[in-house]
Amino acid sequence: MKSSMSLNLRSYWAGFKAVIVFTVIVVVYTFVLAGIGQLGMPDKANGSMITNAQGEVVGSSLIGQSFTDENGDALPQYFQSRPSAASDPEQGGGQPGYYGGASSGTNKGHADEDLIKSTTELRKAIAEREGVSVKDVPADAVSASSSGLDPEISPEYAAIQVKRVAKERGLSEEQVEKLVKENTTGRGLGFIGESTVNVVKLNLALDELE
Repeated sequence: MKSSMSLNLRSYWAGFKAVIVFTVIVVVYTFVLAGIGQLGMPDKANGSMITNAQGEVVGSSLIGQSFTDENGDALPQYFQSRPSAASDPEQGGGQPGYYGGASSGTNKGHADEDLIKSTTELRKAIAEREGVSVKDVPADAVSASSSGLDPEISPEYAAIQVKRVAKERGLSEEQVEKLVKENTTGRGLGFIGESTVNVVKLNLALDELE
């Protein structure tokens, strides 16, 4: 009996020590990595936050935003983001997306009838808003990203919005195109992925012109 109890106590003690050791390792590891991040790349370590001319945080360059009014209609003076399926459930799902707690895509297949209907209607609405042909509306203008949080659109989608934004802001199309170019990121290492335009940063740059 004593031998069995002694063996159990030794096992418990060994387990307790293991928990303490690994807890310390995890805590130290976390602080070391956090420290390296703060020293080597503080901007990225703190969420790649974006500030305006007044130094106020207005968002993150990694998270998209909706540039619409309270009815969900596009604000004409801003470049529009791609659709987002990540809506805040506390808002009944009817509010603009880009809610981090609900990050997801639509999870609908390309043959889904509701998806086909919604994208067809959206493509027609965008074509009418931008004054272009339906065939000139790129795929990313009517499709949500897999995360629902992406802040980027394709250069093609940005291009069809230039005329509208320039007109609404009293700017020349050349001025707006210059800002689009400044907020365009090329392919990673020159061949990975596609070129993208960060809508959040682009719209902030537009506001700071005024």
